[in-house]
Amino acid sequence: MTALRTPVSVTGLGLITPAGVGRESTWVGILRGRSVATADPELKECAVDFSCRVPAMTPEQARIGGGKAWRMGHFTRLAVLAAREAVSDAGLDPAGWDGARVAVVIGSGLAGAAHLEDQTLRHHHGGPELVSPALVPMLIPNMAAGEVLLDLGARGPSLATETACASGASALATARHLLLAGLCDIAIAGGAEAAVTPVITSGFQRMGALSSRTGDPGAASRPFAADRDGFVISEGAAVLVLERPEDARARGRRAYAQLAGAGLTSDAYHPTAPSPGGVHAETALRAALAEADLRPADVDHVNAHGTSTPLNDLTEAEMIGRVLPHRPSVTAAKGVLGHSLGAAGAIEAALTALTIRHSTVPPIANLTPGNLAFDLDCVTGQPRAQRVRAAVSQSFGFGGHNVVLLFTEE
Repeated sequence: MTALRTPVSVTGLGLITPAGVGRESTWVGILRGRSVATADPELKECAVDFSCRVPAMTPEQARIGGGKAWRMGHFTRLAVLAAREAVSDAGLDPAGWDGARVAVVIGSGLAGAAHLEDQTLRHHHGGPELVSPALVPMLIPNMAAGEVLLDLGARGPSLATETACASGASALATARHLLLAGLCDIAIAGGAEAAVTPVITSGFQRMGALSSRTGDPGAASRPFAADRDGFVISEGAAVLVLERPEDARARGRRAYAQLAGAGLTSDAYHPTAPSPGGVHAETALRAALAEADLRPADVDHVNAHGTSTPLNDLTEAEMIGRVLPHRPSVTAAKGVLGHSLGAAGAIEAALTALTIRHSTVPPIANLTPGNLAFDLDCVTGQPRAQRVRAAVSQSFGFGGHNVVLLFTEE
């Protein structure tokens, strides 16, 4: 445990979300505290016909180059673009680094499921000759990491994490361990998802996970509200650059925050429902605190998983109240962004780092003090100015995966 009590520095951030293309645009959108959900023409035949999509990019923003974009799934393209922004933000130049000492870990929940859906229809209606020769690389979940490696010339350890809606957070925890084990000097880690399709949306709708507010999409995602009824499906990507603090200092880089601890547990309870009371999520939170050598009372802020589903919000709120009774501030980005599934944990980790850097907690969309269902200090209405010395970002996934990341000031 001694080695794990060494923090790693977050020196670069790349974000592509429904709130904006790029780190700064996303942060501005998050601070507005208004949902970006809207009717989705591609879902017009579905029972739930709205989503949160990444806004249209300019040709320059979307440029992959080298004639490579055709072979990439959309989730992979998002990962590559977010990784480029993160590496540039960190002040790193891939042309000058030792690629053998650069690791890449990218998580995704459904990876190229959208392309499988599309190509299955092509095969059904037109036969095998209409199936793209790039289907397999567009589909398999490791290709986000693989294409980031190719794009940046990184030749160190590479992994794809798949823990459903905790995948992006799992990637960051894994990357931290690679750094602390001395297996790399730079870790590029995060999550990417682009699975807003009629079939995937209908699958979530049929299991009762989505909000049914079809007449008012912008009001649908409402984490911790008494009248919440499900999440809004979304997409996006976030990539963070992690380095050992001494390496970042040696090249004069100020960190956004330190990733000081990570707790990972499993419920072993149910395929899709959380363990009652969040008892195993609590174990993950306490493990993250132990790695950071902090007490529960040291936590100033919680970036909650906050899905806006009845059971998950209840379980998470009970756990927060039990472990952190001093009522730290709580936010939940899914009110604005919807639920980007495997990318959500990485996006929320990046937002937690920005919260620490800017001493500002974003508000939860569609939540007012009057409809708050729990005794939590949820930030509503306007951003809150607050110095955040220690914060946790919580992610939970189908299959019973629990990941808690603990960030501190530099």
